[in-house]
Amino acid sequence: MSKKILIIDDDEHFVRTLNRSLGRQGFETATATDARSATLTCQEFQPDWATLDLRMEQESGLNLIPGLLQIQPDLRIVMLTGYASIATAVEAVKLGAYNYLHKPATLNELMKAFGEETEVEESTPAEPEALMSVERLEWEHIQRVLNENDGNISATARALNMHRRTLQRKLQKHAPR
Repeated sequence: MSKKILIIDDDEHFVRTLNRSLGRQGFETATATDARSATLTCQEFQPDWATLDLRMEQESGLNLIPGLLQIQPDLRIVMLTGYASIATAVEAVKLGAYNYLHKPATLNELMKAFGEETEVEESTPAEPEALMSVERLEWEHIQRVLNENDGNISATARALNMHRRTLQRKLQKHAPR
């Protein structure tokens, strides 16, 4: 029997990508981009697993954990974040999260975080565990500053001391590994 997975994240591009990847692997998925829709979708969809973003527009994913577990007590929640810290990892697990992963994570890393030992076929070749590339570090930094500026490209370019068009070109590219 295929697992039902609820994807909760305010990054619509990330949600679409993860949704498509999990669907290709035979998982039944549902998505939510905020706390209210996450709660409603969890009640209706009754997922086995959920991915939950730590930082969303209006709320912290940590605040959602108890409510989701109240609706679905056996729900395995994996907290996904681009802002990983030991403190938030400990807090997430204390609140009932099953695991905690730093973005970007591969599908195999996500399956292992859910406690699944089966390997899934990924569209990109798996990379050995290594330090992030310089390009990946730059991408992460740009995304962090962009988030801090509420998605405003001009303000982000000024904060990064970068020309706006250069920043737009960098953002149009896919995230490096």
